[in-house]
Formats: sequence, structure tokens, C-alpha cells
Amino acid sequence: MTHWTDHLVVLPVVLPIASAGAMLLLDERRSGLKAAISLATVTVLLAAAFALLQAAAVQPQVYRLGNWAAPYGIVLVVDRLSAMMLALTGVLGLCALVFSLARWDRAGPRFHALFLLLLMGVNGAFLTGDLFNLFVFFEVMLAASYGLVLHGSGAARIKAGLAYIAVNLIASLFFLIGVSLIYGTMGTLNMADLARRLSGPPSPEAGLFAVGCAVLGIAFLIKCSAWPLGFWLPPTYSAASAPAAAILAILSKVGIYVVVRLESLLFGAGASAGFGLSWLLAAGLATVAYGTIGILGARDLSRAAAYAVMISSGTVLAALGTGSGPALAGALYYLVGSTLAAGALFLLAEILRRGRDPAAAAQAVFEDEYTDPFDDAGESEVGRVVPAAVAILGGGFLLCTLMLAGLPPLAGFVGKLAIFSGLAAGAMSASAWALVGVLTASSLGTLMPLVRLGILGFWVPSDDPDPVVGTPEFAALAGLLAACLALTFWAGTGLAYADRTVEWLAAPADYIHAVLGGGAS
Repeated sequence: MTHWTDHLVVLPVVLPIASAGAMLLLDERRSGLKAAISLATVTVLLAAAFALLQAAAVQPQVYRLGNWAAPYGIVLVVDRLSAMMLALTGVLGLCALVFSLARWDRAGPRFHALFLLLLMGVNGAFLTGDLFNLFVFFEVMLAASYGLVLHGSGAARIKAGLAYIAVNLIASLFFLIGVSLIYGTMGTLNMADLARRLSGPPSPEAGLFAVGCAVLGIAFLIKCSAWPLGFWLPPTYSAASAPAAAILAILSKVGIYVVVRLESLLFGAGASAGFGLSWLLAAGLATVAYGTIGILGARDLSRAAAYAVMISSGTVLAALGTGSGPALAGALYYLVGSTLAAGALFLLAEILRRGRDPAAAAQAVFEDEYTDPFDDAGESEVGRVVPAAVAILGGGFLLCTLMLAGLPPLAGFVGKLAIFSGLAAGAMSASAWALVGVLTASSLGTLMPLVRLGILGFWVPSDDPDPVVGTPEFAALAGLLAACLALTFWAGTGLAYADRTVEWLAAPADYIHAVLGGGAS
């Protein structure tokens, strides 16, 4: 490496852990200084993510720590998929952090350190080129998320947090077992080296290797909240504080990222091509169906947003399971928009919960003029005055609803339409028709409860004061909504990027060559 820009690849891992370590040395009363350090760190991470996004569009970036060649040394790899996920994490992380500055960062100790450690774990999971370090980053990410779920205390958070910890400890056990089986049969954990060995003659221990991959897949499916392993997500995310829930929305996408990465890299060609696709399709369809049923029964926005996160994950799993590259490209595009919209919905739910009494849901929307003697003498009909804050929040809620339901003209509709077009480009199998039907029903099933919750939140008369939106809260919410609109206005660019990402994933030989034989050093 000869230029400082070559070290941008390692910055998303080194910078947050260094900042978190420095803040652990500061007294909790230095909240202003901690907030400034954290905000500066996340801003730099976002800038680095977009720089890497631009660089990866030209060619993959490979960083060899200690200049040790793979597969013996640790490598970090930035390609189109990992760069896209880094940028998504940066946008969501910055907006969630800004929202927390209104009051949540002072609701408990060590918030900023935990927040940065979580970002470090997520970024590392997207960047790592081997399964061992993927496990390390997973554990850092999960340890920080335990603290964020419990941040702010309260019986509901403790109850949900303990269940969340128990489930993820089980997932970590499956992770270790799967990694051990893979290393015992293949002698390596470097992803590119695994793909190279699988492209050769079949191993005599191929069956045991497949078992290891299946066990590893269970760990990732737990993490991405696939049915029936994702029962933990709605109560956990709905109980967490708003900024914590918003950033936790990216955690389930780490599992999705790993599933997409390993499926395309290890099982994209050769004798093992298509391994587990039918199971991924079934899990994805079931997850979308379960999330839709859950959101239909949701009685508050936080829980509805949690189920929307599940639907987003299930959509990508099902599209991957069909084996259609164009459908997967549309699903990746939809993943970005739906994650941003779900994060914004968590923030909206907190603002509305603070300003409105849940008992108002039992009141009528309109009074019946025939319940009292009709007498309009000397009276004039006056409409309800909508305060500016309510109008702004209502507009944001409308954007989130259209995004998550996949209705025109926003990016959620574009993503689902791209999935349908990708499926129609080939022979429409029974699985393709099933995905089209489930996603269509999911759009309607998402729209109805969100409209109902919107009416209760914005139009039902109430004696409670209208919500007050602080400057940090408004800036965070506006940032996420602006990102959703940008994804819509530049839908052509986003879809083209997703298409080229899938084309890159379909050529594992290029990834292998970049990491093992000719990548940047």
C-alpha cells in the first residue's frame, strides 16, 4: 500500500473501536464530549462508506492485514455488495445517532461506546473475507446489541432483552459448530479459498461439509429472523428505545448478507450448485407470510415496524431461493429502501408515543351529528386545525407506508416490480408464481394496518398535547426520508448498481482471483 486512500478499507473497523475505547476512559458526565466524538466518528464512517462504494463500482478492494497473503492472513474485501451494505449502515447509523442526541443517549450509561462497537461489528462482518473473523465480528456486534436493547431499562426491555440474548447465544453455538465442521473437512475458512477448493474435484468429505454449511445456515437464518426462527425479533425491537431499534434494523440484514454471499460464492457453480435454494425459498415465503400476519395484528407502530423488518428479510431470501439473478437484484434494491423506511418508522413511533395517549385509539374518528338535537343556529362548522409538527410527521408516515407496502411511486414499488420483472424474464415456475402471490398479498397486508395506525395516530381527536419534534429528531427523520426519496428519484442508477452487483456475485472466479491471486495489496 503506497497511498493513504488504500487504507480506507480498514477504516470502518479501526475508527469506531478506537473511538469507543477512548470514550470508555471518559466520565459519564462528559456527555457532550462523548456525543461530539461519536457524531464525528459516524460522519467519517459515512463518508468512507460512500468513497468505498464509488471505488468498488470500478474494481474490488482487498486489504491484507500485515501484508500476509490469503488464505493465511486476514483479508478485508470491499466489493459491490459489501460496499452497498456499508453505505446503508452509515446512513442508518448517522440518523439513529442524531435522533438519540435529543435525550436517549443520556438514558443510560455507555450508550455511545456501545453504539460505535455495534457499528464496528456490523462493518467488520460486511468486510471480512473469512469465516473465523466473521464469527469474531458477529460476537462484537451481538455483545454491543445486548447493551443497546437493554438501554433505558424498564421491565419490557429486560424481558425482551433476556430472550434476545438467549436466542443469539444458541445462534452462536450453531455458528461455532458449523465453522468447526467446515474447517475440519476443508482445512480453511477463507471464503475465496473455500470457493476455489469447491470448484475442483469433489472432496471425499463433501457430505460432512454440506452438513457444516447447513448448520452454519441455521445460525444465519436465526440472525436474519427467518420463520420459524425469527420469533424473537418483534418483541425485542418494539421494546428497544427508538434509536436502538432503528440501528438494530441493520442487524437482521447482516444474516441476509452472509447467506447471499456464501450461496453465490460457494454454491453458485459446480457439483454443489443450488445447494439449499429450495429451503431458502420456503423460509423466505414463510417469513413474508408470518410478517404480514404479524403486522395485520400489530397495535402500535413499533411492533408494525419490527414485522416490516421481517418481511424485508423474507423477500430477499425468497428471491435468492428462486435462483433468478434479476429477481435477486430487485430484492437487494428493495432491501435498502425497506430498511431505511423501517428505521424511520421506529423513530416516528417514538415521537407519536411521547405525544399521544394510547387510550385515544378507542375514541371515534367523527362524532355522529344525530346523537344530539340538530341545532346549527348561530354556529359555524369549524374543521380541525392540523399543527405543523403533525403535518410533517403525517407526511413522513405516508412515505414510510408507501415504501414498506411497495406502492407507487416510491422505491418499494420499484423494487417489487423489479422482482416480478426478473421472475417473468424466465420460465414462470410454481415457485415464481408463489413469490409473486405472497409479495402481492404482503403489500395489501402491510398497507391496511399501517393506514389504520396512521388514522389512530394522526386523525383521532385527543386531549393529549400534539407531539413536539426536537431539532435532532427532525434532522434524523428527515435524513432517512430524504434517503428513501433519493433512492426513488435515482431508481435507474440504483437498479443498475444492483444488477451489476448480482452479475459480480454470479462470477465467483473474479472474487477468488481478487483475493487469492492479484487483488490490491
